[in-house]
Amino acid sequence: MSLSAAFYLDCLRADSARLAEVARLGLTADVPPCPGWTVESVVRHTATVYLHKIEILRLGRLPDPWPPDLDAREPLSLYDEARSAILSALEQAGTSLETWTFSPTDKTSGFWYRRMTLETAVHRVDAELAHAVATPIDRDLALDGIDEVLSLMLGGPWWAEGDTTSPVDATVRVTAEGNSWTTKADATSATVTRDTDADVAAEIYGDPTTILLWLWGRADTDAVQTAGSPEAVQAFRARVAECTT
Repeated sequence: MSLSAAFYLDCLRADSARLAEVARLGLTADVPPCPGWTVESVVRHTATVYLHKIEILRLGRLPDPWPPDLDAREPLSLYDEARSAILSALEQAGTSLETWTFSPTDKTSGFWYRRMTLETAVHRVDAELAHAVATPIDRDLALDGIDEVLSLMLGGPWWAEGDTTSPVDATVRVTAEGNSWTTKADATSATVTRDTDADVAAEIYGDPTTILLWLWGRADTDAVQTAGSPEAVQAFRARVAECTT
């Protein structure tokens, strides 16, 4: 974990409650950055993610079979039930329980404190965007989310097979409020450092919420500031999309 367990739980409580509040403005509203998704899609998806992680924490492994048939469940009651249950499951597990995760280095329940909190923050914004009532993500959480996307999801050992369609082949830096991540990606690897001295082909910068939402495909490139090669920025965004979908 990068932040404290109490901080993650506080953010998870607040953002999950806000998602429920906004969802009650209407389930049929379209989510602009996610074609084909409505607010109901967000609610059902988030509830299913919560239930999946509850089972992982209970079993210590991936549940199989999965998922259960939840189509008959009313979406808001399903979400409210799952929201309460994931908070209870995380609190009960604490942060040092050994369990399955997709992190190469962190096989503890603390991983899911971070992941569920950041998952919820992004989907809370999805629901807000559908109703044009978007609010910022907590600054520290957004910076932590940028680090998760870049250091874990982009920088993980996923690329050895060379099956990316966006090799980038350039050094790109992401900067938000004095925090920088320098990335170098080719067809078979991606490395991420906090080096600020290396020469880069492009830099993407802005406030933490906007950068995080851009990384997750919830903001267009014109919402962030860029310098250097537009082609490198485009290729970098495409590479990030491969490891966040």
